[in-house]
Amino acid sequence: MPHHNSFRHQRYSQETPKGEWEVLRLSNLPASGSNTPAERMTCVGDAFRQAGVRAVYLVHGTFAGDDAMGFIRNLSRLFPEPAEKLRQIHKEVFDKLVKDAGNYTTEFAQEFERSVGIPVRLFRWSSENQHIARAHAAICLIDEIASLQFAPDDRVLLWGHSHGGNVFALMTNLLAADRRTRHRFFRACRSFYRWPVAKRIDLPVWTRVRRLLAQDGQSRRLPKLDLITFGTPIRYGWDTDGYANLLHFVFHRPRAGIPEYRTALPRSVDDVQSAADGDYIQHLGIAGTNLAPNAFAWRTWMADVRLGRLLQGSMRRMDLLERLRAGMRVAEEGRTLLLDYGPAEGNVAQHLAGHAVYTRLRWLPFHAEEVARRLYGGRR
Repeated sequence: MPHHNSFRHQRYSQETPKGEWEVLRLSNLPASGSNTPAERMTCVGDAFRQAGVRAVYLVHGTFAGDDAMGFIRNLSRLFPEPAEKLRQIHKEVFDKLVKDAGNYTTEFAQEFERSVGIPVRLFRWSSENQHIARAHAAICLIDEIASLQFAPDDRVLLWGHSHGGNVFALMTNLLAADRRTRHRFFRACRSFYRWPVAKRIDLPVWTRVRRLLAQDGQSRRLPKLDLITFGTPIRYGWDTDGYANLLHFVFHRPRAGIPEYRTALPRSVDDVQSAADGDYIQHLGIAGTNLAPNAFAWRTWMADVRLGRLLQGSMRRMDLLERLRAGMRVAEEGRTLLLDYGPAEGNVAQHLAGHAVYTRLRWLPFHAEEVARRLYGGRR
């Protein structure tokens, strides 16, 4: 996307992508030799440290968080401590049931950190399928990174699955926006963090980040952000000035008769059950597939409607089928790696229509090596 993107949405088109892309078949990649996964990850850690990476954040996608329906947040406005305990219980139960199927677990983070020798943190957000939930996650992630007071030359590697990647896209627009654009964004979201009549702020993180973003780049003292997405649906645009590096991984199997950078709707239930074309969730989770906030969250509903006008005001829900037929796999910004990971593991509930492969621990060495090689000059 251009500099000063101003929250412009990515377009949906069947034309040749503007972003960089390549199709990789894992069977054709050079072998890793006799190195064990542990030895390979040690080399990755060396490359990360030499590049100045000081921390890694793992950010989950939709429905994998601690408040997927938004009910706990309503409680937290009045009773923050009990609500926080409910969040922890909700996430712990979810992790035990789902494990690493489209979900970053504590075990994944611990193994990642142990193997590369760099702090790896889990960042959790509500995971609701709405604009305002992703916007709130972007605000909270900026706040957390700023609170750790990294040096401007430090790097933080953000590793996002599914709509976690779209949280990053909103971040880039926030970090690069001019004063007028930021004002439009915060005004659209205002009912979410401030009572409309009493004007009382009950989510102070929003005002804290707004003050931070009002400072110039040097005063913010934010690190360089390297963004990695996994199976992120084509949604929000990216602002070139809001990040240092951007790399996308997408599970993709080219279909005969259409360009290899595009996909198509499944032809049968069997296609979905076998992930015949790759990651169907990445294909289907585009503009027009959000869910409305729960009926008790009227402030959230107001903010989500207003933010939707800013982010995708020109897109009609009735045009969803036309957007799906475009079959976009490649983002307009960054480099997209279209990968065939091989046969999907287990049944559709286990591989999530091709969407679960990215968070499996056994793929961590490969993903980490590609990131080190393409971003930091490491070797496979």
